[in-house]
Amino acid sequence: MSISEQYALIPLRDMVIYPGMITPVFLGRKKSVEAVDIAESTDRRIFFTLQKDLTVNEPGQDDLNEIGTIAKVLQVLKLPDGSIKILVEGLTKGKVEKFLDEPECLYAEVLPLIEKEEYENTQAMTAGLMKAFNDYAELSGKVDPAVRENIKNLRDLETLTWMIAGSVHVKNETHQEILVINSLPERVEKVMETLFTEIELIRIDERIKKKVKTQMAKAQREYYLGEQIKAINKELGRDEDPKAEADELEAKIKESSMPDEVREKATKELKKFRSMPSMSSETTVSRNYLDWLVNIPWGKTTEDNLDISRAEEILNRDHFGLEKPKERILEYLAVRSLSKRLKGPIICFAGPPGVGKTSLARSIAESMGRKFVRMSLGGMRDEAEIRGHRRTYVGALPGKIIQSIKKSGSMNPVFLLDEVDKLGSDYRGDPSSALLETLDPEQNSTFMDHYMEVEFDLSKVLFITTANSVESIPAPLLDRMEIIGLAGYTEKEKFSIGKNFLIPKQLEEHSLTAGQVKIADSAISEIIRSYTREAGVRTLEREIASVIRKAARALVQNKKKKTVKINAEAVEKMLGKKKYRHEELREDRDKGIATGLAWTPYGGDILQIEVSVFPGSGRLELTGKLGEVMSESAKTALSVVKSRADKFGIPAYMFKDNDIHLHVPEGAVPKDGPSAGITMTTAIMSALSGLDVNCRVAMTGEITLRGRVLPVGGIKEKVLAAHRAGVKEIILPSANEKDLTDIPADVKNETRFHLFDNIDQVLETVIIK
Repeated sequence: MSISEQYALIPLRDMVIYPGMITPVFLGRKKSVEAVDIAESTDRRIFFTLQKDLTVNEPGQDDLNEIGTIAKVLQVLKLPDGSIKILVEGLTKGKVEKFLDEPECLYAEVLPLIEKEEYENTQAMTAGLMKAFNDYAELSGKVDPAVRENIKNLRDLETLTWMIAGSVHVKNETHQEILVINSLPERVEKVMETLFTEIELIRIDERIKKKVKTQMAKAQREYYLGEQIKAINKELGRDEDPKAEADELEAKIKESSMPDEVREKATKELKKFRSMPSMSSETTVSRNYLDWLVNIPWGKTTEDNLDISRAEEILNRDHFGLEKPKERILEYLAVRSLSKRLKGPIICFAGPPGVGKTSLARSIAESMGRKFVRMSLGGMRDEAEIRGHRRTYVGALPGKIIQSIKKSGSMNPVFLLDEVDKLGSDYRGDPSSALLETLDPEQNSTFMDHYMEVEFDLSKVLFITTANSVESIPAPLLDRMEIIGLAGYTEKEKFSIGKNFLIPKQLEEHSLTAGQVKIADSAISEIIRSYTREAGVRTLEREIASVIRKAARALVQNKKKKTVKINAEAVEKMLGKKKYRHEELREDRDKGIATGLAWTPYGGDILQIEVSVFPGSGRLELTGKLGEVMSESAKTALSVVKSRADKFGIPAYMFKDNDIHLHVPEGAVPKDGPSAGITMTTAIMSALSGLDVNCRVAMTGEITLRGRVLPVGGIKEKVLAAHRAGVKEIILPSANEKDLTDIPADVKNETRFHLFDNIDQVLETVIIK
């Protein structure tokens, strides 16, 4: 006869422990943790029972099942959050005779329920139970292989029953029902019944999935998706009635100012839309097309503000200098005020980065009272970006031209096509060819987008393009543009821009006033000379912003400080060591070195060409990553020197018994063009004759075999670069005299220009005898 014993009691919420089962248990309630501590100090035995109501945090007698399991604590692990993890082994069933609710934990007087009765046919029951369990394990895939192997080796029916029951994933109530049963045959029957039920549920689920998968035809799938769309529309408060949607589109077509042929196209498409099944994929395509047609701003234009004085005021307010572009825009407005039929010119602002091309286009739009849209062409390789995709393609859309017009809400915006010189082309088409129709005033009144499939009038749009280098623009496209060059700024212009535009702008962006941060003129000049080397003013603005940020930090950290004064000395403390030396030229005079001028898409630059002579076999070695034209120019220069060797006392054997090495510094940068011809001639002549060259004189010009000096391009950019580097004397081809009119007056006043048409004049000026 069993005798009841007193055990610490732990109520469980999410599991039932069977006799023979070894399992981890996580405990967090204070009384449960205390119960484990008490068990550890005695015989390590605890009574576990399932709560009836899992939501109760502090269960009492009425909340607990009487039948549970006496278990032994094998291991205790305390966790950082105060909870514990224990490993327990179920020993035997037990029945609560009496509950004791003590302050530290729950106790119970438990009567162990030990089965001693022997049963017949245990072998048959074991075989049936194992078969049912194996079927369940195979179908569900939820039983660990190690557990299956362990169960397979069991011979005792009672232990086998408990282990299989613990491996079945069912509700806790079912597990409790199994635990309560006292008769082994009845328990085996209950476990097998549970297994058969789970097996059947799994098979039914599999059959349903298979049946649904095979029977879901296209129509059923569309219906299912359609119902989902209806539900979503209902949640979003959208009208889900296709007829109402078609009526709304029809009303918009009638209200729109679209041309007659477009209205006819829209009406025909709407008729087709009405006849389509609401859930058809073609319906979505048709609906999207109609949405585009009715939402284009047909006939909507902004009235041009032709007040020239106001336009001039806005352009001068936003941009310093840039007289030619401003003059061209004011001319356009003047003619527009006289003739409404004038077609918009296709203007191309060409110049180095940071000189104000994009912002100038924005100011033009403001001065005219037009909407402004911008489209970047840099890296564009797909023609469909311009003209759109045909509607047969999935996810087709109109091109960026139509999209931008729709976005602007006007048929006559100022349309900026940025970086037109960086268009690409590949197997998807040539975007530059697609732009021809867009930009040609004779064709763009009937522009055809692949997606829209109707003619679109772009003749009222004022197109402005920008480029760093016109050489990269395809010739047919360039032919349609009016090129307005924007050269780099002089130091004085940068100073005025920095003082009058950039500093006030950055102070406003940083929520500071001119009274809080005072930047001296010397500081602005120091930033320009020592921390920037550019044609534009982007880097200047970044450096000014950096200075103002540091000033803002000083004001915030020192509340007593009301003003931060910044002079040239303070600039170096704020921005660090100087990035550039103002004076680029290393020597006043030297042998085998001549100072040339170069043009790049990003502004001008000075170039010191070096020549060395050493014993050899008469070879001409060229280094510095020179292009084909520049290499040929070097050979021409050497021939010119040979033809004038007697004048400079160069013996013939110097050419035969020596190698000449000509190097252009910055070897990683590709260089090409004929404009360094007279510079290379001068450097070679100096190296062979042993006479010094005046390195303070910069020069540019193409050389011929007869010694003539031919004109070259990029004069303004080259002169500005020389001025930035401190060069006071420049040699130019006589034919380039006309280009001096573009040079700012302050630069001309500070520079002496020599205009020559023969190499002898050049050599007499720069070679010091």
